[in-house]
Amino acid sequence: MNLNELKASIPDYAKDLRLNLDSVLSESGAPGLSAKQIALVALASAIASRHQPLTAAIASEAEKSATAQELNGARTAAAIMGMNNIYYRFTHLVGNEEYATQRAGLRMNAMANPGCDKIDFELCSLAVSAINGCGKCMDSHELTLKKHGLAAQAIQSAVRIAAVVHAVAVVLEQDRAVHASLAAAA
Repeated sequence: MNLNELKASIPDYAKDLRLNLDSVLSESGAPGLSAKQIALVALASAIASRHQPLTAAIASEAEKSATAQELNGARTAAAIMGMNNIYYRFTHLVGNEEYATQRAGLRMNAMANPGCDKIDFELCSLAVSAINGCGKCMDSHELTLKKHGLAAQAIQSAVRIAAVVHAVAVVLEQDRAVHASLAAAA
């Protein structure tokens, strides 16, 4: 299923998401980001949102704006943040501050050379961290992006992409589950 077909399958009760998806995946709807950055952030966000048909459709679209190596950079961000967000959210939220002082001991070598530009990797990492709800990671990636000169509007655009892609994934998965349940009952 391509992205247009997938958008058409978004139920009418979530038509705002359909409109928002069109918006945030365009350069006019994601101010401060290039077409390549939009594609990479959308791919990392789709992976983090765990809805395979959406991920496949976004990956297919992203291939038009980014190289295979850059797409793997977005995948790397989703993979590493999938791990880091859990770990650092724990150290941030648990009442015992001793854990925050301990060495993480988790391999993150891919962050040194993720396959895409450092800013693009940070944008993807921020988006995935927002989806996964890790405040400590969001703070860290936002600060790094600001240090690299990215404007607040571009940073907000990345998070808006993450928010919309995640919401679309949730709605599509819920709709699939309802249809499967109705078919099983029939």
